[in-house]
Amino acid sequence: MADKHEIAVFAGGCFWCTEAVFSQLKGVLMVVPGYAGGHTENPTYREVCTDSTGHSEAVRIQFNPDKVTYQRLLDVFFETHDPTTLNRQGADRGTHYRSMVLYANDEQKDQAEAYIKELDSSGSLRDPVVTEVVPLETFYEAEDDHKQFYLNNPDQMYCQIVIQPKVDKVRGVFAEHLR
Repeated sequence: MADKHEIAVFAGGCFWCTEAVFSQLKGVLMVVPGYAGGHTENPTYREVCTDSTGHSEAVRIQFNPDKVTYQRLLDVFFETHDPTTLNRQGADRGTHYRSMVLYANDEQKDQAEAYIKELDSSGSLRDPVVTEVVPLETFYEAEDDHKQFYLNNPDQMYCQIVIQPKVDKVRGVFAEHLR
């Protein structure tokens, strides 16, 4: 019997980081890096990096809602990037690094908007959340060399300095939800 599945799409900076973080979770069946939220059809990584396509680096997560909820995915998403910085995550700058929840249905939209409202009112962040909540129109898969980048390049400096701390954070905060 095949697993039940739903789709979630998030953009939270570099898709190598986001893919590595979500790939660890129980109930996540597949994570694919790509591009979403823009106007250019079939964009390439090089084009997206020019900030002329309107796309963000994003991940499409196929998940089993009986094993991991959309709410838990939101928890991980907001815990592992800075949703208060506009068009930037750390040293990565540009509109293609903006924070976005690309919702697949009204339920996801409502949950994301409620999450952001709660996060803003909690006082836990110094600045307001700038994460966009927009409908998922089209998701374009990234080129093969961007898929499973962290897994395939663990010794690469970016993986060690930027991705590893995010992976470690998920292992600490969400240990009971890991594979």
